[in-house]
Amino acid sequence: MKVILSDMCISLVGMLKPELGYYLRKKGNSFFSQRSAQGAPPDGHLRFIFLCAEMAKNGLYIKDIEVSRKELRSALREARLFIAARQLKLETYHARDILNLKTTFGL
Repeated sequence: MKVILSDMCISLVGMLKPELGYYLRKKGNSFFSQRSAQGAPPDGHLRFIFLCAEMAKNGLYIKDIEVSRKELRSALREARLFIAARQLKLETYHARDILNLKTTFGL
């Protein structure tokens, strides 16, 4: 997942919620999610995506996120949400798409 920072935020790295097992790292001028070496709970990846999408909704630190269909499908499958995983159509999902998906499937 790629994270697009708001104009008010220069950098955002590290754990947002340690129990999710994911953190943000900087690579070049971009920011991406990364699984912790200590591992993550089965739904940690999906909850981290939801957290970043929610943060993008308020726009203070994160302006948007970009999640490939492959990564989102993998996160949904890890969380055992197979019906939602089969419904993915877009190549890239943005924060508003993720939040719509969350609402549509009651995730």
